[in-house]
Amino acid sequence: MGQITRRGLTAAAAGALASAVTVGRAAAYGREERGSGGPREPQFRGMWLATVANRDWPSKPGLTAAEQRAELLAFLDTAVARRLNAVVFQVRPTADALWPSRYEPWAEYLTGVQGRDPGWDPLGTAVREAHRRGLELHAWFNPYRVANHTDPARLTPTHPARLHPEWVVPYGGKLYYNPGLPEVRRFVQDAMLDAVARYDIDAVHWDDYFYPYPVAGQVFDDAAAYERHGAGFPDRAAWRRDNIDRLVLETAARIERLNRRQGRRVRFGISPFAVWRNQATDPLGSETRAGVQTYDDLYADTRKWVREGWIDYIVPQVYWNIGFAAADYAKLVPWWADVVRGTGVNLYIGEALYKAGDPAQPAPWQDPAELSRHLTFDRDYPQVRGNVYFSAKEVAADRNGAMARVVADHYPSRVRPPR
Repeated sequence: MGQITRRGLTAAAAGALASAVTVGRAAAYGREERGSGGPREPQFRGMWLATVANRDWPSKPGLTAAEQRAELLAFLDTAVARRLNAVVFQVRPTADALWPSRYEPWAEYLTGVQGRDPGWDPLGTAVREAHRRGLELHAWFNPYRVANHTDPARLTPTHPARLHPEWVVPYGGKLYYNPGLPEVRRFVQDAMLDAVARYDIDAVHWDDYFYPYPVAGQVFDDAAAYERHGAGFPDRAAWRRDNIDRLVLETAARIERLNRRQGRRVRFGISPFAVWRNQATDPLGSETRAGVQTYDDLYADTRKWVREGWIDYIVPQVYWNIGFAAADYAKLVPWWADVVRGTGVNLYIGEALYKAGDPAQPAPWQDPAELSRHLTFDRDYPQVRGNVYFSAKEVAADRNGAMARVVADHYPSRVRPPR
């Protein structure tokens, strides 16, 4: 457990909590092995449906409720047509909500005004309509991002970030909640788990945003929080990693409690940047030369979360082509397969569909067969239980036919996802 026992949990209590999370998940979601000769049931086939800055949905703010609903259902129908079985729907993009939250305002991406009721319940509709189509609905939350600007006055007056300005750190042109404050960690869990308690979602899903990506020449100002809460840690980096470890472990435990109380099987998955550490930094790391390492730069010990069994699944964003020198798909997938081996944690690979056919991308991404080759490569690693595509807009538009090629080559019929 390392440093996690130093702040409010005894070693025995921390060990019992981690053990309960791990054992509970293993019992509820026993792994099913894939045989040789290619993927068999079950297999995860997902797409991310992004709402931040109206990336995928709604197409623009201010549409009527009927127009928003029609666009949402069209994406679900696209998932079915592509023989997918899961939609990862971004429901808390910037410390706001796509449901009538008890904790945070309505997202501005719906009406154009943060806090304005859109006149319907997007999350409730998404869950109901996804299940009607045989799709899982994974609710995607961003724990700490508050706004894609640095002006608190632009937030609705009742926004928690305005009521508690001491929680907020401006950095890199954005506002973030400070992960080093225990009260922040508790609040963001409450805000996310409000949706878990109220909706029949299939999973809680986080992406790669923990501490923010580094911005040259800027400092994330958490010195006061470190002074107050960092006693016993060798340095600020270790303290920051402990903060994120606690967020993961505590959230996992709370989901387990809700599952027991409600008789449900909500899972917990995380989709990190794919490089934990480069091998040149750590002999346990991958054969990569990436400029960002989640352990060192985002303070996210993604390998540990898998090895400790704190999560149900992991979706590393392996957003590079086969043969890419700095971060080769063919090097990262085996590395992650080795990380999950024997843990009970499902491995799905995040795929950069958005790069396919983009003229700004390297030559391999102009080949419609590149993504199909990824799935063919994955067949040699039984730990890989599926793939997730970024994102829904590209799944629908399929700029150069790469998605259609994947479907033709690998998805002859619909299958159910792993449980």
